[in-house]
Amino acid sequence: MGTVVVEIAVKDDPRLLAALDSLAHQSRTPDRVFVAASTKTPEPLARAATGRCPSLRVELVRFAGGPVDARAASLPYLREDVIVFLDADEVAPPDWLATVVAPIEEGRASYTGGPTRPIRRAENPIERYYELLEESIYHDLVRANVTYLPLGNSAWRGDLVRGFGFDPRVTAEDHDLETRASRAGHRGLFLPEAWVYHDKSNETSYVRWARKRYLYLFQMAMSMLKNHELAERLAERRRPVRHPLRYVEALMKPIALAHAWIRWSRVEDRPPARPPTST
Repeated sequence: MGTVVVEIAVKDDPRLLAALDSLAHQSRTPDRVFVAASTKTPEPLARAATGRCPSLRVELVRFAGGPVDARAASLPYLREDVIVFLDADEVAPPDWLATVVAPIEEGRASYTGGPTRPIRRAENPIERYYELLEESIYHDLVRANVTYLPLGNSAWRGDLVRGFGFDPRVTAEDHDLETRASRAGHRGLFLPEAWVYHDKSNETSYVRWARKRYLYLFQMAMSMLKNHELAERLAERRRPVRHPLRYVEALMKPIALAHAWIRWSRVEDRPPARPPTST
């Protein structure tokens, strides 16, 4: 058994504390928990994160930019054999860590990941939409193609992540990393039993929802353009999410694609910029 670090990238999210609590109660304790914090993370939250769970070795380092920037810039700090990514709004059951790292340590996979479950019954239409959307992602997309696996709730060979790195031109870092790794012959494995709870209880604003979904669509389009798989992905058959908000998202898709096409045409010939440094 090698060393394992769990990284959580966070901006300003108090749900981080529940995620840390869940890591303190794992049947296999991580060797280290690394919190890659945006400079906008409030100091009280940072102090609570590092002092909340005495049984965990928690290290918090601040980085410029948002969570995606912090995650990319944190790679030199992650020296362990296995790197596990958990989102700040996820809560892991006791056997999660042991389950998600086992195939990597046994040599059966280079990276693994599991699904999410809602932490509570949906109380508004936005929560219900996310619930249905994640069911579609994990039951349809990921089972057919592991490169759709979200980075939150995934485990990786440390040398693989450090070797490939994150391309800061493409902020859909999970899809881009998994695509490059798969094309290089590395096996990804979806583990239905390695599930975590996903807390979407703060999703109440339709404006915030629209911004987040548009950004996701734009980011995915950028990654697909970079990896020359747009036509292939557009031809995929996928069961529609049966929720009124899917029609709003359908209207955003062509706009996001055109936006990504323009942006990628401006940056595709540039070398990847260096990620932000710690502060």
